[in-house]
Amino acid sequence: MLNEILPAQEKLLSFLLVLARVSGAVAFLPIPGWRRSPEATRIVLALSLTVALVPACPKPPHLNPGLGELAVWVIQDLGWGVFLGLTVNLLVEGFVLAAQCIGLQAGFSYASTIDPGSEADSTVLQVFAQLAANLLFFAFRMDAELIRALANSFSLHQPGAWTLQWNTFSQVAELGAEVWRTALRLSIPILALLLMLDLAVALYGKVQAQVQLTTLSFPIKIVMALASLAVFAAAMPGVFRAQMDRWVAMAMR
Repeated sequence: MLNEILPAQEKLLSFLLVLARVSGAVAFLPIPGWRRSPEATRIVLALSLTVALVPACPKPPHLNPGLGELAVWVIQDLGWGVFLGLTVNLLVEGFVLAAQCIGLQAGFSYASTIDPGSEADSTVLQVFAQLAANLLFFAFRMDAELIRALANSFSLHQPGAWTLQWNTFSQVAELGAEVWRTALRLSIPILALLLMLDLAVALYGKVQAQVQLTTLSFPIKIVMALASLAVFAAAMPGVFRAQMDRWVAMAMR
């Protein structure tokens, strides 16, 4: 009887710890409307991934933890899952930040809509950039890389053994800086064109004071911004791929 109870207890502990790690990552998936989706959908996804990843989980430190020790294990694994989920979200935020910079300069901030991800008042370009980044997320199989990182994390960080270290903060700071680098790389060329247009309109307004250029500048800027985005959209997959490779390198070490 004892030989039957011990394997069952070990499997139950492994399932609980894997579920905590998977739930932290699933909660922050960069999918539009994910936070507003039915709870049953998120629960089923977390349980399905847990069942698939339990065989990759090594044995817990021991099979008879106290209630406090078990809570510490769960919090540690939940923290690692949240860390992975948040860093994946940073891959999308660079594109959203670039769209916000462009939309503010181009005049799209006058008309806004509701972002399905954050439920915030966002410009049209921000929503478009987020949806485009989410499409790239699945096109480059980032979902599979996230599952692979979760499976590999059990060999890097034993269940109940991960602790928050200074290296973790430095990795998050590095990815946060990458958000700004991505936003600047994508937005600066378009912002420069819009600035040149503003200067041209201002100079022409000085020469021809009787011409009302204020009402014409906004449509021109919007058209130029859309045309520039159409040209520079081809660079988005390459930028996302470079970010994805950096994330994979960070998650696998």
